Amino acid sequence: MGRAGWARSQPCALALAAALAVCAFYYLGGGGETFSTATRRLRATPPGPARRGRALHLLVLFTKAERSPALRDKARAALRSLLRHGRLGRGDALHLHLVTDGASRDIGEGLLRDALSRAAFPHQVITHDVNELTEKLFPIVEAMQKHFSAGTGTYYSDSIFFLSVAMHRIMPPEITQIIQVDLDLKYKTNIRDLFEEFDNFKEGAVIGIAREMQPVYRHTFWQYRRENPHTKVGEPPPDGLPGFNSGVLLLNLEAMRRSKLYNQLLEPATVQKLTEKYRFKGHLGDQDFFTMVGMEHPELFHVLDCTWNRQLCTWWKDHGYSDVFDQYFRCDGEVKIYHGNCNTPIPED
Repeated sequence: MGRAGWARSQPCALALAAALAVCAFYYLGGGGETFSTATRRLRATPPGPARRGRALHLLVLFTKAERSPALRDKARAALRSLLRHGRLGRGDALHLHLVTDGASRDIGEGLLRDALSRAAFPHQVITHDVNELTEKLFPIVEAMQKHFSAGTGTYYSDSIFFLSVAMHRIMPPEITQIIQVDLDLKYKTNIRDLFEEFDNFKEGAVIGIAREMQPVYRHTFWQYRRENPHTKVGEPPPDGLPGFNSGVLLLNLEAMRRSKLYNQLLEPATVQKLTEKYRFKGHLGDQDFFTMVGMEHPELFHVLDCTWNRQLCTWWKDHGYSDVFDQYFRCDGEVKIYHGNCNTPIPED
């Protein structure tokens, strides 16, 4: 009788214990501070016996998907290519962070559930409510938004486009590294190899990012370049400073938390001083911030090879820069990740 009663109550007890464990990890383990309280685990493949491995945290933004079949198609294609080439090491687990809104959550979770059902490695999906993250981000990035957002105002909803800038203040300290990627990507190699780029960061570097492959910042820095005719700012590689593209971002959160210099650069007065120095007004969010900071403090960045973010957009070639375009667009080597920015088709296999 007693044993039967215990058996009936066991599922409830296990469910309660699991719920408490999740709360303990994300609330108590994270200091009860800035991690989204709307975080939910969709599905986890148990990693089995304890093994030494690497926690691979990968984050994507997936909002307004209910209005955009194209976005859903891009997400599906990106996931398919990521899983096709994904081979994790012994003890590794992939933690997919989905930043989404209420209307898009079910769509995103459905896409992930379908794709990951065929994954051959341990994985976990964690959803974050975009509104809760925005609430935490806005006080940090409000002052910089007017310098790096389209239009003249500072809009609350635009804060999410600066998530990577302040990710170290949003994620709990247990997460020390994370990669944020756009959805318009096609993976041609093992995602684990990209995580190994963290091991190549030099002392003082906090972010890994590839160069911009169009003369975007040759254009944006036009006034500074006119006033400083011998500057490398906006010039093409290998000797110039063409700026960065944020389609693939390696964020060493632990290093970002420790870096006194990086956190000083988030201060409104510092941002204002740099934008005045470089006569800068952008509209690409975090990418603009990283580009401007990179002109002043290149030591904060580990520059990824172009093959890790092979951008395909050629918009600027037909808008005033055809004479220099190829100097920016050239990328030698076997492509590891294609980036179909500005809705550019990605080559088929």
